[in-house]
Order: sequence, then C-alpha cells, then structure tokens
Amino acid sequence: MPPHRLLAASAAAVLLAALITVVTLRDGVPFGIDRALHDWTLENRTAGGIDVFRFITDTGNRVVPYLLAITAGVLTVPRAWLLGAVAGVGALATAQFLRYLLVNAVDRPRPPEEHWHAHVNNPAMPSGHATTSALAAIGLAAALLPYCHRVATRALAIAVPAAWAVAVGASRVYLGVHWPTDVLAGWLLATMLTCLALPPLGRALNRRQVRPAPRP
Repeated sequence: MPPHRLLAASAAAVLLAALITVVTLRDGVPFGIDRALHDWTLENRTAGGIDVFRFITDTGNRVVPYLLAITAGVLTVPRAWLLGAVAGVGALATAQFLRYLLVNAVDRPRPPEEHWHAHVNNPAMPSGHATTSALAAIGLAAALLPYCHRVATRALAIAVPAAWAVAVGASRVYLGVHWPTDVLAGWLLATMLTCLALPPLGRALNRRQVRPAPRP
C-alpha cells in the first residue's frame, strides 16, 4: 500500500477509535460542539430548508449509493463490467454491514425525538447516511480519475462527489437526527475502509479483466 494511503487509513482509524472511546466513556452524552451546532440548527432551520435537506438525505441511502457503486465498478473494469458492478455492490454492502455492527456496539442515543424531521432507526454513531454516501463518493471519484486528463476535470471528479457526501452528512444534522460527531465518525469510517479496501479491490478486478491471449 502506498505510504499516503496507509497514513490516511491509520489516521482515520486512530481518530475514529479515540472518538468512539470517549463517546463510550461519556455514555453517549453529546459534546459541547454537538449541542452548539444542534441548537444553532434548531434556531435557524426553515420549512424550505427542511424540504431541501429531506431530498438530499434521501439520496444518501439505499438506491443512489448503490447506483454510484455500480457505476464505479463498471468504470474500473469496463471490459468486465458485470464483474465490476457486482464488486461495487458487494463492497458497499460489506461496508454497510460493518457499520451496522459498529453502530450497535457503540449504541449512542440520537438527539431528542421531537427535533427529528426524518424517519430513523438504530443508534446514532457512526451515521449510516454519512458513511454510505462517503463510501460511494470516494469510490466514484477514484474510478473517474483515470479518465480525467486535465486538472479541471480531475478537480471536478473529486469535488462533485465530495460535495454531495458533505451535503448528505450535513442533512442529518439539519434534520435533527444525528449529532455532528456521529457524522464525523461516519466520514472517518468511510475513509479508513476505502483506503484499506479500494486499492486491492481495484487491482484484483483489473487482473480479472486482463485475459491471456489465445494460443495459436
């Protein structure tokens, strides 16, 4: 693994472990920054803003992330597109399962139910929408970059998926269903998993795509 990916994965893992440890020791009690941003959101959100962020949050789970994962897989191995699509779905599903195990182990309570403007279930940390959208965004950006040969297009390949993932994470706080550190934990988990899993998965898919020349 290249040193920069190992460093990113290690940093994300250490920060995530530290955050979860402190949250567990505090019995899930929100931090000061959690309460401050949550209260600011309650004071400033509007009916129009709620409608916008409900739409954004709906794109962060279920169909859209899986479509993006399929697209990333197909772009990675276009000559074996079906294999790439299956690998994309499998990778995202596996990551979601790992997050499910972690969120139930941490078992952090959500903000008060009277503040919710979205249907939710399961405990709060790490945020499922934040994790899933970040995984899909990073995977799509990684798949697009080899096709981008100009600085501007490479910047767009990174910025557009990243902006969507950030908006999905922000929507969870705006709609009152997550503390900000739940979203941060989701982003850290997604960073760690993608840095560890995407490079070997991409290499494995490319080896399957390259077939030996037929014998004369």
